[in-house]
Amino acid sequence: MFAEERQQKIAELVAGNGRVSVTVLAERFSITTETVRRDLATLESAGTVRRVHGGAVAADRFSTSEESINERTIQRPDQKLRIAQAALALIPRSKSGSILLDAGSTTEALADLLSRRAAVEPSPATAPELVVITHAVPIAAKLASAPGIALQILGGRVRGLTQAAVGQATVEAAQRMRPDIAFLGTNGIHASFGLSTPDPEEAAVKAAFVQSARRIVVLADSSKLDAETLVQFASLKDLDTLITDSEPSPELTAALTDAGVDVVIA
Repeated sequence: MFAEERQQKIAELVAGNGRVSVTVLAERFSITTETVRRDLATLESAGTVRRVHGGAVAADRFSTSEESINERTIQRPDQKLRIAQAALALIPRSKSGSILLDAGSTTEALADLLSRRAAVEPSPATAPELVVITHAVPIAAKLASAPGIALQILGGRVRGLTQAAVGQATVEAAQRMRPDIAFLGTNGIHASFGLSTPDPEEAAVKAAFVQSARRIVVLADSSKLDAETLVQFASLKDLDTLITDSEPSPELTAALTDAGVDVVIA
């Protein structure tokens, strides 16, 4: 096999899997690890992959890469719906209590399901309402008129890319809350680096959510597994539950088990 052909196949593997290791590539193509590293260096120079410790990841996995909420909403819709359905099962049908919904496309899918459930299962006028706290404009819009839901919006400067409030005012408002469950999104969840997001202000708000809530449930489709972005906002030990759509890698599975995280495959 010519080097160019092999490098094309490596690029396809990285694009399909998100990440590949040097040893796996060496075995697959029956070449030395030194040859693999040279191939990866060539692909990195071309902007096709990004080299990381032990292998390479897709070029779009740079630590500061971030898509808009509108772009993310149309990606992996089936997986996100399954994750949202599993998360909805954790919210009591009694409509009492309080939850926090972080900004994100998967949490937005959960807000959609919650709004629909509230519409078809109306509570008596005297029944307690479910308090829903959010800093995300799209989520607030979906739940503003939902019956049986008392919506509380955390203020701050709205960041256009994610349509979520950020800044010191948002952090301080979150710190004054103690919701029963926080449903969080993340851009990456990694065995050693924990949970991360590209933007420092978003990370500060998420960290406040982690510290405030009684129970932390992370909603992350499999594209976020084993990924690291610029700013860590929580360690694995801060989590109670991870809901995702496929089995994590052996390394991440071991780390989640050691941290006592309950993993739900939707």
